Amino acid sequence: MTLSLWLIPLLPLAGFLVNGLVGSRLPKALVTTVALAAPLAAFLVVVRAALAVANHSVALPYSESCPIGWINAGPIHIDFTFALDQLSLIMLLVVTGVGFLIHIYSAGYMAHEDGYWRYFAYLNLFLFFMTVLVLAENALLMFVGWEGVGLASYLLIGFYFSKTSAANAGRKAFVVNRIGDFGFLIAIFLLLANFGTVSFSGLAAALTANPGTSVALLTTISLCLLVGATGKSAQIPLYIWLPDAMEGPTPVSALIHAATMVTAGVYMVARTHFLFDRAPLALTVVAVVGAATAIFAATIGLVQTDIKRVLAYSTVSQLGYMFLGCGVAAYSAAIFHLVTHAFFKALLFLAAGSVIHGLSGEQDLRKMGGLRKKLPVTFWTMSAGVFAIAGFPLLSGFFSKDAILAAAFNQGTFGKGLYVVGLITALLTSFYMFRLWYLAFFGESRSDDHSHHPHESPWSMLGPLVILAILSVFGGWMGAGEGLGRFGAFLAPVLTPLHPAEPVEASLEYALMGVAVAVALLGWFLAHRFYGSKNDRARALAASAPGVYNLLSGKYYIDELYNRLLVQPVLFISRYILGWIVEGAIVRGSVWVAAGLINLLGEFLRRWQSGNIRSYAGWLVTAAALLLFAVLGVTLGAAGITVHFNWVGH
Repeated sequence: MTLSLWLIPLLPLAGFLVNGLVGSRLPKALVTTVALAAPLAAFLVVVRAALAVANHSVALPYSESCPIGWINAGPIHIDFTFALDQLSLIMLLVVTGVGFLIHIYSAGYMAHEDGYWRYFAYLNLFLFFMTVLVLAENALLMFVGWEGVGLASYLLIGFYFSKTSAANAGRKAFVVNRIGDFGFLIAIFLLLANFGTVSFSGLAAALTANPGTSVALLTTISLCLLVGATGKSAQIPLYIWLPDAMEGPTPVSALIHAATMVTAGVYMVARTHFLFDRAPLALTVVAVVGAATAIFAATIGLVQTDIKRVLAYSTVSQLGYMFLGCGVAAYSAAIFHLVTHAFFKALLFLAAGSVIHGLSGEQDLRKMGGLRKKLPVTFWTMSAGVFAIAGFPLLSGFFSKDAILAAAFNQGTFGKGLYVVGLITALLTSFYMFRLWYLAFFGESRSDDHSHHPHESPWSMLGPLVILAILSVFGGWMGAGEGLGRFGAFLAPVLTPLHPAEPVEASLEYALMGVAVAVALLGWFLAHRFYGSKNDRARALAASAPGVYNLLSGKYYIDELYNRLLVQPVLFISRYILGWIVEGAIVRGSVWVAAGLINLLGEFLRRWQSGNIRSYAGWLVTAAALLLFAVLGVTLGAAGITVHFNWVGH
C-alpha cells in the first residue's frame, strides 16, 4: 500500500501558494476555505496512514524517495526521502491535528484584521516546513524544514510589522535561532566527514556495526546538535526569543508554542538518541540544561502580569521538562509530555486569546477579574488546561510529567537531584497557573475602561477550545500503565535507549505520584491564599522582598546582559570598525578614486572642446600629419622587409 507521504507537506504548500499569490484578490470566504482545506487534507492523509499502520497494511518504518537524486557530489549521496515510523507518525498527528484546530480558531480571531490572506498564507507555509522537518529521513532534509519554520515564524511573529515591538521580536527570533542553527549545521558537517552519510537509519546502522566509534567524536556531534535544539526549543541560553514572540497574533503563539516549532528541538534529540546514548556527557548536559531551564523560567512566570507572557515562560519551563526526560534517557516519556503539552498549552493560549478577544485586546491580568460568569465556555475550557498543566490526577499532565519525574528519580544520586528540581518546578507551575486563573476569572473586574463589555467568543473560536479541553482531560490515558502503557509500547521500536533503566517499582511509583499530587495541591492552596480573595498578601510579599521581586519581574535582566555583552559590541564593530574599513576605506575610497580619474580625464578632454575654430583646425592638421607619418612608416617598413628577403634570396 502506498501512503503518499509527499501529499502531507505538499497540501499546505499549495494553500500557501494560492493565498500568497492571489489571496489579496480573492473573497475572504475563499481565502478561509483554501487555508482550512489544506491542513485538513494533510491531517486526513496522516489519519489514513495511521489507520493503515493499525490495520497492519503498512509495516514501519516506511519511506518514499524522489526518483531523481537530490545531492550527488563525489562520495556524498543524499536522497530526498520522507520516512514514517512510530515517532514521526505521532508527531504528524499532533502537528497537523492541533495545527488544523488553530487554523479554525484563527478564522474567527483574525476575521477583522488587515492582511487576512497574508496571515493564512504564512500559517500554511509554517505547516509545510514543519511537516518536512518531521518527515525528513536525513539530517540535511530536516535542516531544510528546520530553517523553513524559522523563516515562517519570523513572518508570523512580525505579522504586525508596522508595530516596532513586533518587528523587533521577529528579528530577535530569527537571529537567535540562526545562532543555534549554526551548531546543527556543524553537526551535519561532522556526520558527513566521519560517517559519509546523514541518513538517520544509516547512522544508526553504522554505530551498531562499529561500537568502538570515538566517544569524543560522538560527544562533539551531540553537543552541536544540542546547541541547535536549545535555539529552536528555547532552552538556556537561547530561550530569550520565545517570550517576545508574544508580539504575534495569539493563534500564532499557540501554533509555535504548543505543537510545532518549539518542539522541534525535543524531536531532534529523540530522533538522534542513538548518538546521545553513546555520549554520556552530552546526555548529562541535556538533562542539566532542561532542569535549569524548567525552574529558571518557572520563577519568572511567578510575577508576570501579561497573560500571554505567563504562558510563554510556562512553555519554556515545560520544554525544560522534555529535555530533562531526554537527558535521563526517558525518550518516550519526553515525547509523551510533548503530546500532552500540545493539548493543554494550545488550549491555554487559545483560551487566553478568547479572553483578550472578549476584553477588546486587554492582556494585563491586573485589569481583568470577574470573567467566570461573563465568559463561561472560555472559563471551563481554560480551567481544564490549568488543572492539566498543574498535574492533577487523571488529567493529561499528571501522566506525562510524573513519568519524567519518576525516570529522573530512578537515575541514582544525580537523578534524584534533578527530580527535586523538577518537583520544585511543578510547585511553581501550579502556583503561577492558578494565579492566572484567579486573577482572570474570579473576584471583581479591575478594568479602568468601562466602554467595552466582556463578551464570549464566536463558536469558530470556542469549538477548538472544547476539543482541546477534552484532549487535555482524557489524552493522558493513552500513556497510563507500566512503561507508559500503549503509548510507550508503540514507541519502543524507535526510542528504546541503548542502556534501558530498570523499571520503577510499583510502590515507589505510587509514592512519587502521591508527592507530585501533593505538590500540585500545595501550589493551588498558595495561589488561593494570595489571589483567591481580595487581600494584600501578594503586594505585601512583594514589598517585603523588593530585590527578589524586581529581579524576577526584570526576568533576571538577561536581555540587558546580552545586550551589553554581545549586542552592543557587535553593533560597535559592525557600525564603526567594519563600517570604517568597508564603507569608508573601500566603498567610499573606490568612489573617490573613480571620481578623481573621471575628473582628470574630463580635464584632459575639456581642452579639446574649447570652441575655438583655429584650435580645432590645428588639432586636425596635427592628427592628419601623424596619420600620414604612420602610414608612411608602415609602407617603408614593408618595403624594407621585401628588399631584405630579396637580398637574402640572392
